[in-house]
Amino acid sequence: MKRILVLCALVSSHLFVTAQKVDKKLQQQLEVLVKDFKGDIGVYVKDLHSNKVVNINADTVFPTASMVKVPILVGVMDKINRGELQYHQPLTYRDSLLYEGEDILGSFKQDEKIQLSKVMMLMLTTSDNTASLWLQSLAGKGTRINEILDSMGFVNTRVNSRTPGREANRSQYGWGQSSPKEMASLFEKIYKGEVISNAASDKMLRLLNRNYYDEVAISQLPPNALVYSKNGAVNQTRNETLLVKGNKAEYVFCIMSKNNQDSSWNNENEAWVLTRKISQLLWNYYEPKSKWTPAVDASKFD
Repeated sequence: MKRILVLCALVSSHLFVTAQKVDKKLQQQLEVLVKDFKGDIGVYVKDLHSNKVVNINADTVFPTASMVKVPILVGVMDKINRGELQYHQPLTYRDSLLYEGEDILGSFKQDEKIQLSKVMMLMLTTSDNTASLWLQSLAGKGTRINEILDSMGFVNTRVNSRTPGREANRSQYGWGQSSPKEMASLFEKIYKGEVISNAASDKMLRLLNRNYYDEVAISQLPPNALVYSKNGAVNQTRNETLLVKGNKAEYVFCIMSKNNQDSSWNNENEAWVLTRKISQLLWNYYEPKSKWTPAVDASKFD
């Protein structure tokens, strides 16, 4: 029996990392871009047509910052799929839910009503932390979310905050942890309708298509490109995951960093500048005939 279980685990692992071919040309271009970065960086790119990839520290574990909200989304969708929550069910806000900051939900008054669907929108669109912690609790807390991630074959992606037994991980990585490859793979699975159910995946895609924070990687894409994304930033970490569909292009990429020397919050932050360069390079690489470049005066709106 033990041998069978080990064999199954090996087969499962093999299927998850199915022999991927490296795009050597693109790998070299990205390695040149990231080589002087002052911090630890990981990049994973996958062309969804050819399945060719780029791996730069793609299996290294990084803090997720707000990208942990995608696993939280999966946890809530699982509850909805099981009939334990309803997408539009009314919820009652309590002052005890407040997470101090600029969040919209945190401006609510005690006993105000809001639909679950709107709380989910706030979590994904404006990265509302009060909404996110509320949803994490409704999803069955980090423990249940991590069980779902484990069942999907993810070994690096976990919720740490407010999750019993993960105190040491929280101390090291904060709210959540993942790797560029796993976070990009989670987006790919959602895109292919493989997370929870086809209907749940469709709804998650719609939520991931409304990102308010569009001034870094998204800013390097034409406004008519189809983009599903989530980003996250805290202290010395800057992360972003995008799944992009153009006229011909169809690719997913994740950039994660930690121990960044530049921890500034302006648009010239080193990690954000690098992220823009990578995003622009990828778009021009996969959609070479688009002839689109960001407007020269776009910085006025950043």
